[in-house]
Amino acid sequence: MAEHGIFYWNELMTRDAEKAKAFYGKSLGWTFSEMPMENGATYVLATLGDKPVAGFFPMDEPHFDGVPEHWFAYIAVDNVDERLELAKAHGGEIMRPPFDVPGVGRIAILKDASGAAIGWMTPAEQAG
Repeated sequence: MAEHGIFYWNELMTRDAEKAKAFYGKSLGWTFSEMPMENGATYVLATLGDKPVAGFFPMDEPHFDGVPEHWFAYIAVDNVDERLELAKAHGGEIMRPPFDVPGVGRIAILKDASGAAIGWMTPAEQAG
């Protein structure tokens, strides 16, 4: 069970997963596996030994035009739907409403009160 309120997952938002795999594989010793996404794209899971350490998310849709490649963090929360209501009440803005990723969890993207983007997720073992 993931602890509520801690940074839980990191994703590299990238246009060139192969280049990123070469860099992180050679410099950090990460290995990779690929997972198909609903939209036909491929998500890359990075591992160190047998521990998942990060993901690479493809920035290949038009709404990413002009957005630089970057690392994006997710915080584990006990109930993403309830926490989003609290976020909105305290100046947060929902950028992408909650959605479910089978086997991963329930995720939402928001801006905090200062405008910084962050992902919140209730991991799968807690979402049910």
